[in-house]
Amino acid sequence: MKHTIGFVGLGLMGGWLVRHLLNDGYTVHVYDIDPEKIKVMEQYGAHPVQDITYLSHDVDVLILSLPTSQIVSQVIHDSLNLIKKPKRGLIILDTSTADPSISSEIAQNMLEQGMFFMDATVSGTSEMCAAKDTIFMVGGDEGIYDQCKPIFLGMGRESVYMGKSGTGAAIKLVVNLVLAVNRMGLAEGLTLAKKAGIDQALALEVLKKSAAFSKAMDQKGYRMVHRQFYPPIGHMTTHYKDVQLMVSYASKLHCPVPVISLTAQALASEMSKRPGDRDSSAVICFYDDLIQ
Repeated sequence: MKHTIGFVGLGLMGGWLVRHLLNDGYTVHVYDIDPEKIKVMEQYGAHPVQDITYLSHDVDVLILSLPTSQIVSQVIHDSLNLIKKPKRGLIILDTSTADPSISSEIAQNMLEQGMFFMDATVSGTSEMCAAKDTIFMVGGDEGIYDQCKPIFLGMGRESVYMGKSGTGAAIKLVVNLVLAVNRMGLAEGLTLAKKAGIDQALALEVLKKSAAFSKAMDQKGYRMVHRQFYPPIGHMTTHYKDVQLMVSYASKLHCPVPVISLTAQALASEMSKRPGDRDSSAVICFYDDLIQ
């Protein structure tokens, strides 16, 4: 028998995850601070929740897709009040890009109250999420992970158990770090091509056929070449927030990350000049300014 699921956060990723769960036959109760997003999910068959306070009472598994670990903590401790009013046996899957130390702390707090918190981060863009081509990287109790495997397969292509609480969040930062560096490298290479008098579209085609190929070229290359930043498949603001989290977490571990630190500075410069609601491929505009 399938779990009854509660879902909080219906943004670019969350909305698609809910649709996949519904298509897989799950009963899903949905909440978002934006009532319009709830209405959209209701049209697909989700059960609308107007007051988040009682959401945990009606579900076996609660899935969160929220901007930061701080908001995740606020939802769990304040909105749902799960410390003072726990629901024993409740499983919480946090798909947000999270701070590993906060994820570990929340997991310990929940375990003390008879609940299970799993950092179940997602690798993939919103376009990949729409195509159900994402990977879930999960930290927490392995037995609970085994129970939730069908849910992960309902939302994405596959899942990987990473280890103790916090490891799912940590590997997401590792993956996103490499992706960010790939995007930055692509933008820099296309800029050099332009200065060399080479058409950027032609340079991109060569790069995609060369040993330098990366998925960043498929996902962001066309947007960079044509400066097509709307509609976004991943906002600059979210990208910048994630990169800041990588640098901060690495600092806690005394881990040198000079390349992503430089990327953070480039993004800060770009964010100070132009709208943050553009696609993250807009990092190429940082180089445009440098060669003018």
